[in-house]
Amino acid sequence: MNTHPSEAIQFCPFCGSKNFIWDGVKSHACLDCRKKLYTNEAGAVIALIKNNKGQYLFTTRKRNPAKGMLDFPGGFIDLNETAEAAVVREIKEELNLDIIDYQFFATIPNQYQYGGLTYFTIDIVFDCQVNDFLHLKALDDVGDYQFILPKLVNIDLVGLSSAKEVVRRLQQMG
Repeated sequence: MNTHPSEAIQFCPFCGSKNFIWDGVKSHACLDCRKKLYTNEAGAVIALIKNNKGQYLFTTRKRNPAKGMLDFPGGFIDLNETAEAAVVREIKEELNLDIIDYQFFATIPNQYQYGGLTYFTIDIVFDCQVNDFLHLKALDDVGDYQFILPKLVNIDLVGLSSAKEVVRRLQQMG
C-alpha cells in the first residue's frame, strides 16, 4: 500500500508538534510553530533515444516500482543539478551511452510509488542523440533494454504513467 504524504507526515519537522494539519492541496501547517511544509513535485528526466530504424530505446525496470515493466531511461534530478545535466548523467549511469545533443520534448506529471510512499514528480522529457551504441549495456537499475517502434509498444507492458503518456504521444506522432 502506498501512502500519500498527507497521510504519512504526522508531526511537524520543525517543532515536533502533532498539530500538523494537511491543507488538502499541497502543504501541511503547524498550529503550534506556524511553519508550513510544502509537498512539491520532484524533478525527473526521461530520455528518448532513437536508432536509425526509427525504433526507440526502451529499458526494462530492474527494481520496483514497476519491476520487469518497460520504461524509458532516465531518473531523478539531483539537488543543485540541471535537468540537462541529469539526463546526460542518468544515461551514462544506466546505459553507458554519451548524449551528444538533446532537445526538449515535453513535461509530464507522474506519481512514483516507492517504499510505501507516493512521490509526485514532474518528468522532463528530452529527445536525445548519442554518438553510437557500441558500448550500450544495462547498468544501475536497468534490467535489460530493447529498441521498439512506438506503434508496436503494448501500453499495458509500460510501467509508469508518465512513460505511458510518452508512448501515446509518440504513437500519435506516427
